[in-house]
Amino acid sequence: MKLFVTSILCLATVGAMAQEIKEDFKPSTKNQPGQEYPMVNSQGYARFRINAPEAKAVNVSLGLGGQRGGTDLVKGEDGFWTGTTSTPMDEGFHYYHLTIDGGVFNDPGAKNYYGSCRWESGIEIPAKDEEFYALRKDIPHGKVQQILVWSESTQSYHPSYVYTPAGYDQSTEKYPVLYLQHGWGEDETAWMNQGHANLIMDNLIADGKIKPFIIVCTYGMTNDVKFGQMGKVDFITPIQTFMLEDLIPYVDKNFRTYGDKEHRAMAGLSMGGMETHQITLNHPEVFSRYALLSGGIYTPAELKNEKPALIFLSCGSKESPDRINKAVDDLKAAGYNVVGHVSEGTAHEFLTWRRALYQLAQILFK
Repeated sequence: MKLFVTSILCLATVGAMAQEIKEDFKPSTKNQPGQEYPMVNSQGYARFRINAPEAKAVNVSLGLGGQRGGTDLVKGEDGFWTGTTSTPMDEGFHYYHLTIDGGVFNDPGAKNYYGSCRWESGIEIPAKDEEFYALRKDIPHGKVQQILVWSESTQSYHPSYVYTPAGYDQSTEKYPVLYLQHGWGEDETAWMNQGHANLIMDNLIADGKIKPFIIVCTYGMTNDVKFGQMGKVDFITPIQTFMLEDLIPYVDKNFRTYGDKEHRAMAGLSMGGMETHQITLNHPEVFSRYALLSGGIYTPAELKNEKPALIFLSCGSKESPDRINKAVDDLKAAGYNVVGHVSEGTAHEFLTWRRALYQLAQILFK
């Protein structure tokens, strides 16, 4: 069956008590060039139009910030399947895919992003505070480059991405480094593509809110670990060995870094936070600043009197903020320099982590 897929405008089935949908839809900023759909409106609804004339059922499966069960589309006489989410989606970025007669497909109207262990379609619901990660034309921008690092432990090259601030190539200064890890199902591209880490840094630097530092993102070797099997698989040793024996020495040799513990930090979201948690506990001599973004907590007992310069704990308000807040209080009471952050109105999703990075960057190397 030949399938042509685009995304659309349609009539939503609205119950008597449902919110009236505003007709101010615009193309998602994550669309392919020249593609009008999918569309989003100011309330957070998303619309789709799928051209699959021979299909018998089409569903749009959305991420955590979307509608549970996805959105079933309705076929028109022209062979296009149309539909609108029945409720608004959370602000920020979300993965999604199409299920057509049981087969999984991406929407060619949208750009693809690596998540859920595959390249998924992406959609962006505009956030009220999106300016902090916007691409601004009135400021200098840093550089994101791919490096290929050979690993003796895996006998293979590992692609990683390095953000260097604007002016790096023209200066002779040394810079601190943040090693920033993605979550399960994602890879080393996530923080720059979905997270806009480079744009967050560019804006903070241009506004004089932080001094420049380097960010390094590498693949966390997590995607062979299935949920429910984390306690049975050692997923820490491979990435820990690569980082300590290969990646950090490479970065310190090839970039102008301070190359010491005081100017080196590690952070991660979700499973990347679990990696950060364990690696920093195992090697407090390597990192001085730790940050977990929806990735667990630290306790005074497990820190064993080690005193990192900073501990940062965060999550979305729809996750487990009470756990984060209690951990912050416990660590403060034990004499640790700890900062907590809760992203209002978000769950386990990239707007939560963009906001966390924005807050973290401003205090990380002070």
